[in-house]
Amino acid sequence: MNNNNCPCGSGLLYENCCQPYHLKIKQAPTAEALMRSRYSAFVLADGDYLYETTHASKRKGNLKDAYLTSAKDTKWLKLEIVSASLDRVEFKAFYLNQKFQPAVLHEQSNFRLEDGKWYYVYGVFY
Repeated sequence: MNNNNCPCGSGLLYENCCQPYHLKIKQAPTAEALMRSRYSAFVLADGDYLYETTHASKRKGNLKDAYLTSAKDTKWLKLEIVSASLDRVEFKAFYLNQKFQPAVLHEQSNFRLEDGKWYYVYGVFY
């Protein structure tokens, strides 16, 4: 992270943006805030946070390891939010793949609010 800017592209410092969610000091107040914090967790290879913010119905045996492997094997470059509603966020995540070729992950993520916490449920890829 250059100049301690948050990886999610908010323009805020990490400590004033996604870090409080990662440290469990605060809960992401919206689906978009959770989406941004999950992107930052991928950048920072925080597999625990990614696992914990995935809805319980979607957690599979080695999901935490899969998240960590994906995060470590990818050079994340930039997040662009295309649109956001109450429980959906369409985004483009720009990255370099394992062959260092530029690529884009274009997804509409779907979230669920349960007991005051937002969770990632599933994504539709474009």
